[in-house]
Amino acid sequence: MKKIVNETTLVTTGRRKEWTHGVVNPPIYRASTCLFDTYEDLRSGVKDPSAKKLFYGRKGTPTHWALAEAITELEGGKGTMLYPSGVAAVTGAILALVKAGDHILITDSAYEPTRAFANGFLKNMGVETTYYPPMIGENITSLIRENTTVIVTESPGSLTFEVQDLPTICATAQKHGAYVITDNTWATPLFLNPLEMGADISVHACTKYIGGHSDIMLGSATANERTFLKLQRTAFQLGQTVSPDDASLALRGLRTLSVRLKQHEENALKIAAWLDSHPEIETVLHPAFPSCPGHDLWQRDFSGSTGLFSIVLKRGSYDDTAAMVDHMKLFKMGFSWGGYESLILPSDPTSARTAEKWQSSGPVLRLHIGLEDAEDLIADLSAGLDRYKQHLAA
Repeated sequence: MKKIVNETTLVTTGRRKEWTHGVVNPPIYRASTCLFDTYEDLRSGVKDPSAKKLFYGRKGTPTHWALAEAITELEGGKGTMLYPSGVAAVTGAILALVKAGDHILITDSAYEPTRAFANGFLKNMGVETTYYPPMIGENITSLIRENTTVIVTESPGSLTFEVQDLPTICATAQKHGAYVITDNTWATPLFLNPLEMGADISVHACTKYIGGHSDIMLGSATANERTFLKLQRTAFQLGQTVSPDDASLALRGLRTLSVRLKQHEENALKIAAWLDSHPEIETVLHPAFPSCPGHDLWQRDFSGSTGLFSIVLKRGSYDDTAAMVDHMKLFKMGFSWGGYESLILPSDPTSARTAEKWQSSGPVLRLHIGLEDAEDLIADLSAGLDRYKQHLAA
C-alpha cells in the first residue's frame, strides 16, 4: 500500500501552460471581479461556475487552480478544495457529509479544534459524536450505528502519535456505507496515501509542511470520485476561499517538500534516538520507534516519517516544565509546526481524551524538529533536561 510520490511530480505538477504563460511559476492572480466579453460567456459561467474558467474571485483563479491540481495529483483524488486554514478544511469536509440526526465517529487522538467543532457546532445542529480509541482497528464495527455517516481518522494522532489501522477502518466503513475523512498533515502525500487505502477525503493543514515556512494559513481537502461534488458544493455554499498570495506560497513550498522532509526526518530520527536513551525520558512517541502505539502499522503503511513527535518525561508536573522550556535557545514555544524552525510545547492530552483515559508518568512535551544542525538541537535539549533535573532535585 505504500506510495512514494516522485520528486519529479512535485516539481512539475500544477504548471499548465495556460496558467503559467511561459514563466516557471503561475502568476499571482489577485481578483474579485472577473469580466465577460460576451453575454454567451456570462451565461456559460453562470451555468458552471465550478469550471476552471474565470467567473468570480471567490471561485478561484489560475493561482488557486494550480495548487489544487497539484495537491489532487499528489493525493490521487478527483479534486481538491482550498480553505483558509487546516481547521476550516477539517470542518468543511465533515459538513459536506453530515446532516441533522447523523452520528459520527472521531478518533480520541484527534486535533483539539476537531473535537471542539464536534462538541459545539455539530452538537447544535443535531449531529452526535462518539470518540473511539485510536487503536480500535476492526473493533470499530461495534460502534457503527445505522445513522453513522462519517468516521474521522488522524494517523498518527495529535500529541500522542498513535498510528491507526486505516485500511481496516476504511474497509469497515465501506461495508456500512459510511465515509472516512483522514487528516494526513503529518505524513504529507509523500509518506502516506489515504485515498489509495479507501479513505474518501484526505485533509491537510497546508500551514504545516506544504507551506513549510511558518508564514501562511491554508488548508486543503482532496476527495475521491464519490465525494468530491459534495465537498465542492459545501465549500462554495460556505463561501470558502483563500488568498492567491498564500496559494502561491504553498505552491512554492510544495516544490521543495521532498528535500525538506528528508532533513526533518533525518534530524528527528537522530534526536529521537538520543532522547530514547536519556535517563529523564520515559517514552518516545515517534511512529518510527517500537515504543509508539501502532509502530507496526507505520512500518506497513508509511514510506517515511517527519519531524513531529512527543516525549513523556519520567517525573514531575507540567508546572515543572517551565524550568526546561523557558530557557531553550533553539526550541521555542509556539503552536503549529512544519516550518523550518524547531518548536517545543508542553502538551497535556488528559482533558482531550474521553474514550480512553490518558495516563503517563510525567508531562508530555511535543517537539517539532526543524532544519537546524541536529547536534545543536541535541545540545539545547540536553541543557534543558539538565535544568529540569536540577529543578526537581531542588
